[in-house]
Amino acid sequence: MSHIAVIGAGQAGSALAAKLRALGYEGRVSLIGAEPVPPYQRPPLSKKYMSGEMELERLFLRPESFYAEQGIDLLTEAHVSSLDPERMTLRLSGREEIAADKIALTTGADPIHLPQEMGGGLPGVYTMRTLADADAMAHEFAAGRRVLIVGGGYVGLEAAAVAATRGLEVTLVEMAPRILARVAAEETAQWIKALHVSHGVDIREGCGLDGLSPVQGGHLAAMLSDGSRIEVDFVITGIGVRPATGLAEAAGLEIDNGIKVDAFGRTSHAGIFAAGDCASFPWKGQRIRLESVPNAIDQAEATAATMLGQEAPYVARPWFWSDQYDVKMQIAGLNSGYDRVVTRPGDKPGSQSHWYFRGAALLAVDAMNEPRAYMTGKRLIEAGQSPDPGALADPAVPLKSLPLAATRAA
Repeated sequence: MSHIAVIGAGQAGSALAAKLRALGYEGRVSLIGAEPVPPYQRPPLSKKYMSGEMELERLFLRPESFYAEQGIDLLTEAHVSSLDPERMTLRLSGREEIAADKIALTTGADPIHLPQEMGGGLPGVYTMRTLADADAMAHEFAAGRRVLIVGGGYVGLEAAAVAATRGLEVTLVEMAPRILARVAAEETAQWIKALHVSHGVDIREGCGLDGLSPVQGGHLAAMLSDGSRIEVDFVITGIGVRPATGLAEAAGLEIDNGIKVDAFGRTSHAGIFAAGDCASFPWKGQRIRLESVPNAIDQAEATAATMLGQEAPYVARPWFWSDQYDVKMQIAGLNSGYDRVVTRPGDKPGSQSHWYFRGAALLAVDAMNEPRAYMTGKRLIEAGQSPDPGALADPAVPLKSLPLAATRAA
């Protein structure tokens, strides 16, 4: 019986294994995960799960019974220590060697931890990536406590929103000149910053963490780069992630900002594939890596089809979202290379959208509590069409009747 082994039991791995069965594969499927629980959703960890709005069972992508019913051998707490591409085998730490006809790497990304010399190993210092991370800090979220959040990206901001909503005193530091510096325009960053400030969050931009030290009472003293010192009860770091490529690198696979794959999910070694946060792939003349749930699912399913000989290139349609307080932020497209941002007022108070252009070509849209703007922008981007910027900025011109610019999006 043929055997496909999927290494990494996150969103991409779960989607890939399920798609193999949906496409009629009857061989053995192994889904190998390092965590002690079935595949689960990561985005709610810093949102609804942390806030207590989502229970553990709702976090799971599928009931545990699904894997047995589909004949998927789900291995939890299984760490793959090595991969031999020539022999097509993988070894589990402290366990047996497994042979496979094809292997998929869906190993995701790992958080960047605060260095030990800066206090990264101290009690009360947390990262936010896994279910275990969220559970470990759950007891810290009590009204009146003080938290320092290091990093002004979406994960840090979402954690800040949960903490502020639950009555904690929140300080967030971002070493860059502003929050969301890598992923959003200044217009979006300022809108989000104002939202947090209105909820009492102390946001310090252009301010980094120099180090942490324990102080009396189990608290932590944080020395900041602006020369100030604050005492907090705990710290959450959200300073980015790196693609989990260690296994692939050790096996000699080609790496390029992630495991390098072609448009079909094939790595540099025949029989080995990759998908999700760990993989970089060709897109519109460049090579990108997307850290998003939609990409993890869609790329994994396209890769599963390739593994079964049903080849069709994966065409990414990037979209993302973030929940902060009562705001749902929805993002369509990638804003890389933009030279102009058009702001469109929302239909209701507390709503707005920012549209990214390169020349006359629409690249992306950030929509805050503006689902119609998001859907319109997503549809235009996927169709390669661009609205007239002047008409777009005029709230009197309905979204559905926006005239199109002459230039098509690249």
